Amino acid sequence: MYEEGLSEIAVILPAFNREVEIGTVVLIAKRYADRVIVMDNGSSDQCAEVAEFAGAEVIPDFAGTNRNFSLKKGIEAAEGADILVTMDMDVCRDPKLIPKMIKPIREGNFDLVVGTCIDKNHSRSEKLLLIKNRKTEERPVGFLAFSKACFKELDLSEVYLNSIRSIMSLCERKKIKICHIDLQDEHEKTLFKAYKIGVVVPAYNEELLIRETIEGIPNYVDKIYVINDGSSDRTGEIIDQMTDPRVVPIQHKVNKGVGAAIINGYKRALADEMDMVAVMAGDNQMDPSQLPRLLFPIIERKADYTKGNRLLSKEMRKGMSTWRAFGNGLLTLITKIGSGYWHITDPQNGYTVISREGLEALDLDSVYTYYGYCNDILIKLNAFGLQAMDIAMPARYGREKSTIKYGVYIMKVAPMIFRGFLWRLKMKYMILDFHPLVLFYIASMVLVPVGFLFGLWIFLQKLVLHAPVSTNYPLLDVFISLMGVQLLLFAMFFDMQVNKTTNWNYPNLN
Repeated sequence: MYEEGLSEIAVILPAFNREVEIGTVVLIAKRYADRVIVMDNGSSDQCAEVAEFAGAEVIPDFAGTNRNFSLKKGIEAAEGADILVTMDMDVCRDPKLIPKMIKPIREGNFDLVVGTCIDKNHSRSEKLLLIKNRKTEERPVGFLAFSKACFKELDLSEVYLNSIRSIMSLCERKKIKICHIDLQDEHEKTLFKAYKIGVVVPAYNEELLIRETIEGIPNYVDKIYVINDGSSDRTGEIIDQMTDPRVVPIQHKVNKGVGAAIINGYKRALADEMDMVAVMAGDNQMDPSQLPRLLFPIIERKADYTKGNRLLSKEMRKGMSTWRAFGNGLLTLITKIGSGYWHITDPQNGYTVISREGLEALDLDSVYTYYGYCNDILIKLNAFGLQAMDIAMPARYGREKSTIKYGVYIMKVAPMIFRGFLWRLKMKYMILDFHPLVLFYIASMVLVPVGFLFGLWIFLQKLVLHAPVSTNYPLLDVFISLMGVQLLLFAMFFDMQVNKTTNWNYPNLN
């Protein structure tokens, strides 16, 4: 449908309160288009004035969230253009992708081009799909490019423009040649280039997988801190042979533990002023394609610390042994109580990203150096009111073999979590602020053991030693035990409420 030889291009930008960025977007878009039309949806800031100053045609638009109406109005304003491009700034803000979007139309192969970007939102529907082991190819539509004949023929009232399925279904009925372009790689580069991103890779005897792990780390990562934690195989040699200029080798002459390795990586990342620092184990368990999903909540200031969660469903735990899943579930319960992050699951998942603010808040020298470092970090972050977020993702197991013995592990980590729990109560609810829940916790920690021991004494006296026991003692024991349990539940409830209000206070800056 596109007529060869005609090339006037118009770009439509629906905008609401985009004062900070609209000028830059318009100026870049003008490099690739003859006209830039901003549909100002009743902005309360100076979005319209900035856009007009940058050279855009500004049209007042009070269609609210009705993107179809806005686009229809924009098409009417762009009459005379041969190719029309619309960019949803809530999804993608990179006008440099415009040439890629219009190329299939210029070449005469397609009438409509749809560009989808990364889905930054973690909705409930996404979790439901993951629980049911279902996937969807539906991604947010960032760009639409129409040929002249195409946008004259389309009836926008028949299609939901935020759904690629709806658009493709309409084009199939109308016999319109449509092209779908996945802009994920370009979108990632654009989104992440404004940040300094580091990845810490702890490695101990990983000669088989360390090279594969490092080579799989995305190009948008600025620094890769690879820690050889006293390996006895060729791990250190392989790291030293890596030619990737991003690799920063850190050698431990003796094995100090995975926590110590990660902490040393964090320290180097802080010294290099990284904005965000991820942890990806040297055994290639962490899927690099999932990294953007861990980065987005921190970029949007919804979290200071994000971590993977493999326990959402049975299918997502595929490859995890029953004993390992049980141990992880037990540690999840203990860590929920100890850390105060009641919404966090799978605390042993080492696939994490932390913001620079989060790193600066931690006393890195005090972090646990054994495998329980991840539990300890959660406790410390919560004490200072920082936000942690779970990102559901499937487990990925391959040739690596876990050396963790969960019986020994739990016996070693559980006391550390309890000590951290007491420290968190003191720091968060007594030093930095005060809340009576700390008194409930203390009282319950006295009454519950007293009730248990008193009941055990009554049992021994009456049934083993056959000694006389006052009939009031069992009633007293029940009263003490119930009071202790009730105070514990009250304390846990108040702890949940405090963390809901404390940890979800970041505005959505998207």
